[in-house]
Amino acid sequence: MTISRRGTLAAGAAAFAAAAAGLPGVPARAQAKQVVVGTWGGDYGELLRQNIDVPLMQPQGIEVLQDVANADPRKTKMLAERQARRGTFDVSCLSDTDMHMMAQQNTLDALDTAKLPRAGSVVAGLRKPYAVPHIYSALALLYNPDKVAAPPKGFADMWDPKYRGRVGFSDILYSTNTFAAAVAGGGGFGDYEPAKRKLMELRSLDAKIYPSNEALAAALKGEEVWLTPMWLARGYMWQKAGIPLRHVVPQEGAYAIVFEAAVPRNSRNKDNAYAYLNAMLQPQAQTAFADRMGYLPTVTDATLPPAIAERISLNEADQARLRAPDYDYLLRAHGDILDFWNKQFKA
Repeated sequence: MTISRRGTLAAGAAAFAAAAAGLPGVPARAQAKQVVVGTWGGDYGELLRQNIDVPLMQPQGIEVLQDVANADPRKTKMLAERQARRGTFDVSCLSDTDMHMMAQQNTLDALDTAKLPRAGSVVAGLRKPYAVPHIYSALALLYNPDKVAAPPKGFADMWDPKYRGRVGFSDILYSTNTFAAAVAGGGGFGDYEPAKRKLMELRSLDAKIYPSNEALAAALKGEEVWLTPMWLARGYMWQKAGIPLRHVVPQEGAYAIVFEAAVPRNSRNKDNAYAYLNAMLQPQAQTAFADRMGYLPTVTDATLPPAIAERISLNEADQARLRAPDYDYLLRAHGDILDFWNKQFKA
């Protein structure tokens, strides 16, 4: 559900006027038990609704309002409002890279673990002072085994001329796609510059760009696309939907993605925000995301069924290829990465 800012303000004004007039049973907005969650739409937003918003928050008498957008508009809004006393979001959901950026820009509260009973259950390596980890997965190269006879070894396989017109990207994952091109071109976690040349080469090979993960999934299902860099969890979910896919963790190296949630400094409903973060860490909610989307739990007491664990867990060789992103480099390079993607690669 996308919030209309004007509608929210109008409703609040009406409630205040009614309360001031002494009308019974009509509380002012400030007394309402609500939490505004800035999140993605699609599968992620729907799973929040099914597994957190309705079963875990409604019994607490807290109404969840989802403010749905991609990450960039959410970050822009947080930055624009950081000097405001009252912001739009009570909880903001972002990837670990984007959340690091928002923390560096002083938009987030330091976590008050006294208000977060589930904090002690978080996997130690995923703990941050400014956000809770919700789910995580590894970057992989997905491919159609019916069309790609020999399993690819790494991102560099996307540049093989025999796959002309069959490589696809999700536009919203521009930074991830740029990383794949960078390491294929000899760059690394702290050097995305080689991606520019490699992406332009791939454009000459008729690479396709789709506006969303869901649009890319449709292209994979229709066999318009045979290879794409994507989270292993997404590949699992799409396999469950009947799309023929396999994956490799690329030999050039890759990283894990952690989707996190945090409380902006100017949240209006901080107690409700912490209740929401705590619900995100409940074992049943974590297991539901693993079952539906293939993301690994971030808490130590969530037990996955063996059949799911076998398909989404990483073996030792795959784990050895993973590293943490260089958050500081990405913070410095973000503007250049986005400008190149939009103004040259997509032009």
